Amino acid sequence: MIDTFNIALVQISLNGPPEENLKKSLDWVRQAARRGGQVICLPELYRSVYFCQKEDTRHFDLAEPLHQTSFTAFSAAAKELGVVIIVPFFEKRAAGVYHNSAYIIDSDGGRAGLYRKMHIPDDPGFYEKFYFTPGDLGFQAAPTAFGKIGTLICWDQWYPEAARITALHGAHVLFYPTAIGWHPHEKEAHGARQHDAWMTVQRGHAVANGIYVAAVNRVGFEQPEKDQPGLEFWGSSFVAGPQGEILARASTDREEILVAGVDLGRMEDVRRSWPFLRDRRIDAYGDILKRYLD
Repeated sequence: MIDTFNIALVQISLNGPPEENLKKSLDWVRQAARRGGQVICLPELYRSVYFCQKEDTRHFDLAEPLHQTSFTAFSAAAKELGVVIIVPFFEKRAAGVYHNSAYIIDSDGGRAGLYRKMHIPDDPGFYEKFYFTPGDLGFQAAPTAFGKIGTLICWDQWYPEAARITALHGAHVLFYPTAIGWHPHEKEAHGARQHDAWMTVQRGHAVANGIYVAAVNRVGFEQPEKDQPGLEFWGSSFVAGPQGEILARASTDREEILVAGVDLGRMEDVRRSWPFLRDRRIDAYGDILKRYLD
């Protein structure tokens, strides 16, 4: 682990078939490494279109067992480039048991961590409960060559509990690989508020935990089924510092790479001035384990 390192977010369109998306993602990871990225993150479910827009059992064929195609390809790339790569993928654990998962692959090509998405949404166009079993590995921080990396996935973004527990495990950066976008018929009326809420809640996680937050989204329009309205992914990938300040931000409509620095000394200084972790009343939080307080 070192005191400063660069993270890189790969914001791309993933509208192609799996092998094309794999090749494209590898190419962009190499570009990110050339740009100075040392911990590089791809968007959620990088290897296919966002298939959860419709419930269809054929889409389970997109899943892969652990340590197969995605791991083999990106393990070799991580070792070749000397970088850490976060690879979000559709995991087939067993017949009928599938997860929305992410590898954290260390710079030597080994697996530093595995995260399985804990919070699973079910909304029009985001029918994830049909496809994904909720994660059972909990929240964690993976030690890597450059720092302790916490990985959460998309819908996890909205939950302060997930961010806090990951931070308490010692994470230096919270990565949120993402596939979030607008329904075409909702964008005009609700799009600006939805987008602002998404950024605000994640910046809040950065502030509340004195931690770096990095959200990497898809970009572009995807309509895998012609009878569905499709989704316009809003890009806007960003990195926030430990006081919620925006260090880098991508466009809404272009493929691009964001590179930002992580400074553990800065994180230490912020936590000394705003000691939220010190002042937590852990003796008084038992009610958080209840569904609702009537």
